[in-house]
Amino acid sequence: MNATKGFKWIFILTFLSVFQSFGQQKVFEGDPDTAFKNARELAFNNQRKQAQDTLLLILTKYPDYHDIRSFLASTYSWDGKYKKAKAEFSYVLEKDPKRKTDWIAAINNELWADTPFSALELADNALKYFPSDGEILYLKATAQENSNNPEEALRTIQLVLDQNPNDQKALDYKKKLNTTLSYNSIGIKSLVDFYSETFDPMQYYTLNYGRQTKYGSIAAKMNFRRSFNKNGVQFEVDMYPKITKGLYAYVNVGFANTFLFPDVRYGAELYKSLPKSFEISLGFRALKYNTTTTIYTGSVGWYTGNSYWNFRPYLTPGDSGTSKSGVINYRKYRSDADNYFSVSLGMGFSPEFERYSLEGNEDAIIDLKSQKLNAGYYFTSSNKQNAWGALVGVAHQEISFKPGSYFWIYSVGLNWELKFR
Repeated sequence: MNATKGFKWIFILTFLSVFQSFGQQKVFEGDPDTAFKNARELAFNNQRKQAQDTLLLILTKYPDYHDIRSFLASTYSWDGKYKKAKAEFSYVLEKDPKRKTDWIAAINNELWADTPFSALELADNALKYFPSDGEILYLKATAQENSNNPEEALRTIQLVLDQNPNDQKALDYKKKLNTTLSYNSIGIKSLVDFYSETFDPMQYYTLNYGRQTKYGSIAAKMNFRRSFNKNGVQFEVDMYPKITKGLYAYVNVGFANTFLFPDVRYGAELYKSLPKSFEISLGFRALKYNTTTTIYTGSVGWYTGNSYWNFRPYLTPGDSGTSKSGVINYRKYRSDADNYFSVSLGMGFSPEFERYSLEGNEDAIIDLKSQKLNAGYYFTSSNKQNAWGALVGVAHQEISFKPGSYFWIYSVGLNWELKFR
């Protein structure tokens, strides 16, 4: 009895194995054009897997139906299956290298796969069959820029404009590349605070020079401040060294010889990119007057569409406990990172807005109660070389020598920056 049952199970398993083998070897039968049309409808209705199965089945009988294989490759690319897409595009282009749309799709596939050197090789091969083609040259320039070679990209995009000076897409890209290649910048910022009582207006100006390097950016600043009928100057250096992909730092050091600024200020912060367009950071700032005040800070940032949100707290240990403050900032970007509207809301005394000299009175001042609201608008010229900005703000600030009493501070700021090679 047991032997009979065992034989029956072996027979069933063998039959299923043979049936599955025949199923895997199924060959398409029918009208390929009709089946292709149905597969396209499936693909465009979010039934990509069914569409791909249909396309693969058609190719078992018509392996050189290039439109079908090309569309299959495109669906793989849409799904992020870039290696599969590359294999299908390569098959088609090897058989028929005169298919321009497939060259363009194959190059884009490599760009989306973040393999710019492969995209550049494909673009060069495509140009052998379509010399001086504007679309392919544009993609070649993109691959060159993504390969950290923006100067070559600029020369390539100029070839597009030599043929068609009114190509708006190429003109916009040239502006972007010129901005990328503007490694140097000079600028001036101004801010005036008007007080509702007690103080004369406080004036603050910054003259800065910045340079982009392959190791990160660096900026030298000279800050001038006039308040309490006194003038003071501070010299600072800001650096943003790149460490690895998705990880960079901020380092600051400054010196002054006036009570309007700390004698020495320094700080450092580490920034890390996270999935879902988040970024976090952790660092500190230190201000040295009679003694050194250390402020611990960090941030959480989130990019969503054309918007950016950021929250930054400040923790300042002192003899009377730890002072806490924070700022929430929102930016709405327009065409790029230099064109945006911003608004920020702050609570507590923040070292980012030093309205007082802390000298000799650090603990009292960092514990001041304060609420502030700022709004700014920043924009560039059409060639992206000049950038301007305007800021208005209001703060409700506790008076340091009269605890429990408040005054209003109204702020107006303007800034300008010129980028050049």
